[in-house]
Amino acid sequence: MTERAPKILCAGIAVQDIVMRVERFPAPGAKVSASEFIITGGGCAANAALAVARLGGRAAFAGPLGGAADAVSSRILADLEAEGVDCADVKRVHSGSASVSLILLDGAGEKTIATRRGVGLGQVLPDDAGALVKDVDAVLVDNRFPEFVTAVCRAAQARKIPLIIDLDLATRPDDPLLALGTHVIASAEALRGTTGLDDNGTALKRLAAHVAGFLAVTDGPNGVIWLEDGKLRHRPAFAVKVVDTLAAGDAFHGAFTLALAEGRQIVDALRFASATAALKCTHFGGAAGAPRRAEVDTFLKSQSG
Repeated sequence: MTERAPKILCAGIAVQDIVMRVERFPAPGAKVSASEFIITGGGCAANAALAVARLGGRAAFAGPLGGAADAVSSRILADLEAEGVDCADVKRVHSGSASVSLILLDGAGEKTIATRRGVGLGQVLPDDAGALVKDVDAVLVDNRFPEFVTAVCRAAQARKIPLIIDLDLATRPDDPLLALGTHVIASAEALRGTTGLDDNGTALKRLAAHVAGFLAVTDGPNGVIWLEDGKLRHRPAFAVKVVDTLAAGDAFHGAFTLALAEGRQIVDALRFASATAALKCTHFGGAAGAPRRAEVDTFLKSQSG
């Protein structure tokens, strides 16, 4: 990609992930051996920023993190910057600390997660939300820090640029944050928790009463469903050998946002995002397994769907 590739601001949460691969999850009180281990970055927005950077976009991350005394926050930033993500607008909180997640992946690539939540970050606001979005082509936010990202969303809305909301944490259908997005893409788990409905299509239609823009749900191997002119459409997931599903949804969101900023139509953007997420699942390491652009392009050329 050229230096004029689209610039994407990803705003929200950043986490440190400690990931181990085991053949099967241990029973209570049991010990198991791990075959692989990595300490890597995590969190929806931070993972998406890394994915954008690897796909050739100009990525920036903004969100609250702990201060200089919090070694976890410093490592998160160092890892993102090493990937080419601009972290100049991260808000570091002197007395705060970042979240840490311990993640076990079993032989099928499924995950079990324990998280130590961060401290002192929930009420943080950006210093100047307008400045954050002044030179970006699209904005992607998660809903883990609603106060911080709402300010960013309002600034993006004022600029009339694509604003993609990753509905990752269950909320209420009339959450005002969701109404700000030009595009809202939910995980199946968050959609169920938000609407109280198990069927993805029915849940999307319920949520559509509160969301004016594009609305979709990702459901892992079941693919993605979206609403178009009030009708449900479905894109199957690409068939791959799954190694690690961690951060696949974040890679999807980052790729979709970049594709929109590149001028792609919705169906093509969903195909690109689906391929990115599928390839992420073939690599161990959470967000560190996000694919690069050449790998995605080559994969898509080999696919008929």
